Amino acid sequence: MKNFYILTEALEYIENNLCDSISQEDIANACYCSLSSLQKLFRYVFHISIKEYVSKRRLTYAAKELINTDNSIIDIALRYQYNSHEVFTRAFTKVWGITPQMFKSKRRFTGLFPKIEFKYNGGKINMAKRKFDISELYDELRNRNNTYVLCFDIANLLPINEISREAGDKAIVECLRRIDENSSDDMLLFRIGGDEFVLVTDLEDIDKVKKVAKKIIDLNGHPITYNGTEIPVSLHAGGLKLDYQNLRYSELFPKLSDTIDKTKGQKEIFIV
Repeated sequence: MKNFYILTEALEYIENNLCDSISQEDIANACYCSLSSLQKLFRYVFHISIKEYVSKRRLTYAAKELINTDNSIIDIALRYQYNSHEVFTRAFTKVWGITPQMFKSKRRFTGLFPKIEFKYNGGKINMAKRKFDISELYDELRNRNNTYVLCFDIANLLPINEISREAGDKAIVECLRRIDENSSDDMLLFRIGGDEFVLVTDLEDIDKVKKVAKKIIDLNGHPITYNGTEIPVSLHAGGLKLDYQNLRYSELFPKLSDTIDKTKGQKEIFIV
């Protein structure tokens, strides 16, 4: 229970101070915890360092501002604690795979690294069922009626991560790019887990939904290049309709996850 509250406080403190100059010591002090203990606990539970988590959350918000505002790149950089255009561009490109300038003109999806969400369950911290906050997805679905959502899962991400976590991140960004570039402006893309994504479509016709999914799945096997080595990357895909108006938040992830599980091992696009 104590560790749960420590991590909850750490995540909230980070989220509330992304635009401020904060140190890891500041985060630990906010949790009434030693820095070394917090660092070990954070990495053990979330499989990421505090520094990397803060950086990815900042760059996720920065991407959103690039797309949704007219703020200059340097203003966005300074807002998220990068002290120069060059430093921000290097950090942004490392995470997103393209420069901020190119991102602003070519991309729509910005939720690469949502806030981590987890549960305390019977004495254990439960990360198995939901990794990211999906409240924005839930709110969007509540505004939809009788349209399909497409669920995607990266095939064999674990072996790619075993090559390198950086290679795994590159595979994730590539899959998000494929989905983003092959969906229309009326569709919204969300990351709901480590290798799981949901595309909220505006389509009611199952054949049109399959056509969108096929364009994305047809790119399966196309490789990313990491340290001179080509690594094939593929996605599983499935779709479903939900009773959005009567859907409870607690029901959303299990339904999406169940659809994703059913896509694994399927050669065809699985539609519920």
